[in-house]
Amino acid sequence: MPEVEQEYLANNGAYLCGAVSAYHLLSDPTALSSLPRPQVHKLATLTGHRDCVYAVAGTIGQDVFYSAGADGMVAAWSVEKPEHDGELVAKVDNSVYALLHLPERNLLVLGHNFQGIQVIDLVEKKLAYATALPSAPVFDLVHAPAQQRLYVALGDGTLAVLRTSDFKVETLVRLSDKSLRCLTLHEERGELAVGGSDWQVRVLDTHSLEVKYVIKGATNSVFTAAYSPDGRYLLTAGRDAHLRIWDVAAGYQEHRSIIAHMFTINHLAFSPDGKLFATCSMDKSIKLWDAASGDLLRVVDRARHAGHGTSVNKLFWPGRQNRLVSCSDDRSLAVWEIYS
Repeated sequence: MPEVEQEYLANNGAYLCGAVSAYHLLSDPTALSSLPRPQVHKLATLTGHRDCVYAVAGTIGQDVFYSAGADGMVAAWSVEKPEHDGELVAKVDNSVYALLHLPERNLLVLGHNFQGIQVIDLVEKKLAYATALPSAPVFDLVHAPAQQRLYVALGDGTLAVLRTSDFKVETLVRLSDKSLRCLTLHEERGELAVGGSDWQVRVLDTHSLEVKYVIKGATNSVFTAAYSPDGRYLLTAGRDAHLRIWDVAAGYQEHRSIIAHMFTINHLAFSPDGKLFATCSMDKSIKLWDAASGDLLRVVDRARHAGHGTSVNKLFWPGRQNRLVSCSDDRSLAVWEIYS
């Protein structure tokens, strides 16, 4: 987990290690999961980074994915041939917490902490654009294709909005005096959810950038957020170890809440088919959940699956051969096969 904030330990955390959770987050609480409990097989451990790995990104359906971390190195890896060594794509002076792949232009956007945004041309293998931003960590990036905008969450509480045509700054919006930690886009509704270290999630209109909703309920920093594939729910999680589900159509009223991990939840991500979502945590585990019912289906950890030895920071579903990629403070990435 990034070193800029001291980790919070959830004293009332409960480690859910059974096959099925007692909570059903996204649907009728009386319904049981219809999915079989998935099996997990570790295919490879990817090494080469010299420090904590904070970011992993790619495009669903493509073979190559990318990683970055505290050592400033950005590497490319193969989903189908994870046993192959990674390829160095870029090396920057500071740490990198955020990566974003733009496949239609073969560009890789990286948040260069305290410097701004750098954009790598993956075909020419050179720096294509560099945009200075306020001197702060870059925690998250999200692309809005319809508007040709890149949204950037900064550690000084600023949301930076860039034009993707030339990656020039369109505007800077100060939302908080605390860090903005995560972004997720609801394209159909034209809404951008922004989670922060002030314990709040702000939902902005993507056109006007006005705040439409302020979601309160977290008891510490919000590190990750994602809309469900059907767009009905917003899922958020963070330092208080709770997974919270908000009903979008009901004005983001709280729908369900569960203590999902022992410690900080660093990231959550839905599988490409929308049937599962995964969470990862400072407690060193990855958990797989039924996206329809919210049932906990599988805990992936060091004891049972040769998992990571320290905090698991980010997840990526490549959408190829039922695989899941994770990265960790232990300086490694892991490629997992998820099957029934």
